[in-house]
Amino acid sequence: MKRMLLVCLACAGMALSQPPAMAEATAEDHQDMMRQLGIKVLRAGPSGRAEAPNPANYDESKANPFPDYPAILKLKNGKEVKTAKDWTGKRRPEILEEFDREVLGRVPKNAPKVTWTVTQTVNETVGTHKVVAKQLVGRVDNSAFPGIAVEIQMVVVTPADAKGPVPVMMMFGRAATPATQQLIASGWGYATITPASIQADNGAGLTKGVIGLVNKGQRRKPEDWGALRAWAWGASRGLDYLETDKAVNAKQVGIEGVSRYGKAALVTMAYDTRFAVVLVGSSGEGGAKPHRRNFGEAVENLTGSGEYHWMAGNFLKYGASEGKFGSKNAGDIPVDSHQLIALCAPRLTFISYGIPEKGDSKWLDQQGSYMATVAAGPVFRLLGAKDLGVSAGYKSALMPPVNTSLMDGHLAWRQHDGGHTDGPNWRYFIPWVDKHLGR
Repeated sequence: MKRMLLVCLACAGMALSQPPAMAEATAEDHQDMMRQLGIKVLRAGPSGRAEAPNPANYDESKANPFPDYPAILKLKNGKEVKTAKDWTGKRRPEILEEFDREVLGRVPKNAPKVTWTVTQTVNETVGTHKVVAKQLVGRVDNSAFPGIAVEIQMVVVTPADAKGPVPVMMMFGRAATPATQQLIASGWGYATITPASIQADNGAGLTKGVIGLVNKGQRRKPEDWGALRAWAWGASRGLDYLETDKAVNAKQVGIEGVSRYGKAALVTMAYDTRFAVVLVGSSGEGGAKPHRRNFGEAVENLTGSGEYHWMAGNFLKYGASEGKFGSKNAGDIPVDSHQLIALCAPRLTFISYGIPEKGDSKWLDQQGSYMATVAAGPVFRLLGAKDLGVSAGYKSALMPPVNTSLMDGHLAWRQHDGGHTDGPNWRYFIPWVDKHLGR
């Protein structure tokens, strides 16, 4: 039973293939958003299969069709951002507004409160270390619409012999055993939060979960939040609880995720400045990968029925070829991933990837993600933090060799020699964070 608490609950919410009824409901919701936006035709996204009629591009000479990424330190009125005050008070809000409106969607002002309850506490071991594990339920206030109940599932594990509050890494989805053992052995705690208990990972679920609850069971409007923003909101509510837990140093809480949850971890860190550190694992399109890169997965994949639920409804415009907005593409999106990374500054931000040969597919565009990380650097420097220390501009920045650590600053990059996981990077990540936190 104890092991069930530590492991199996953390596994809940892993993505499953959609049954026919769910696929049909997803298609109907996707069509409804196209109707709301006046979109008649969406371009099909490229395929990851080389033999497909529309294979993804993996030719670097064709990967950069747009001349520049959106300006990162220039206000919309054209004035340069030269001080930390101007970034915090002017430019950062501008970028957040465009992500809210066009890319990720808005968290509603009437987002409900969450009441956390510890439902079980057990003494366990992680590796050879004794720990205290708490199972929690975050009940989302549904008094405005009792027809939908949302209960956020979270587990918090802290060392039993700690002399005081400990730093904690919150993880989206399943917690990998090597990572948890390394964290506990290093004097950290960890928390696992189940994304599906916040919001389902499909379009059919958009009338349920916290998004459906706020909308009283109705479909989204174009500026409403998508699943990435909802998962990030749920993580923030998890941090609300951690701020009340005397075993946790709430000033030293991090957020982590891999793949779609890597995207969610980056979004969480960008929006909630209470998080001290983020480990972004293999996040790809919608995460660290630039929308403006024609390499692997593309904007049109995100606007298709399989992934659109992650984003704001408005994001569908950028995959449209016919309709009210005419033909728009990635170059029309007012923001891009380098700005999402920059929103994390000056806090500790670690971008992690593996290698295609071991399963971390080229689809994710590791090179483009590296370029975006380099392009975020000026904001870290402006705020008094150290970036990757790369002298080349992002356009000419080439990934360093595999297993090369660029970890001297508050912004870090490391491509390990494993697959679609951040597992091999934990043994570099934890000492890097400890150094900067003065532990």
